Amino acid sequence: MSKTLIISNNIELHRFTPSDIVAITADGNYSDITTANGDKRTVGFQLGQVEQMIASQLQEDALQFIRIGRSCIINRNYIYFINVQRQQLILKSPNGKQHNFSAGHDALGQLKKLIEQDIYIPPSS
Repeated sequence: MSKTLIISNNIELHRFTPSDIVAITADGNYSDITTANGDKRTVGFQLGQVEQMIASQLQEDALQFIRIGRSCIINRNYIYFINVQRQQLILKSPNGKQHNFSAGHDALGQLKKLIEQDIYIPPSS
């Protein structure tokens, strides 16, 4: 059975599978979770707290999430387009829905390098 992320406080409980989460963005003392179908859920935890929940609850599945900058955690499986100069990031969920985000030059530059490191280029003969 696939792991789930449960975010709960004294008022409400949210349950997500890792593949449902496209991105999590900071909103002051809250965090907005964007799902693959385009829904946005606001939870009563700061981004750092949500990041800790991801690590503790999802364990090895947490590796698919990357924190970029101070205000965003993304699902690396949905990275579709990065433009460092324009500070533009587009994530594309399995249903084809595109989700646009912006981030700083440094954060996107580091993300681009990280993704490029994951690419295996066979040696030329």
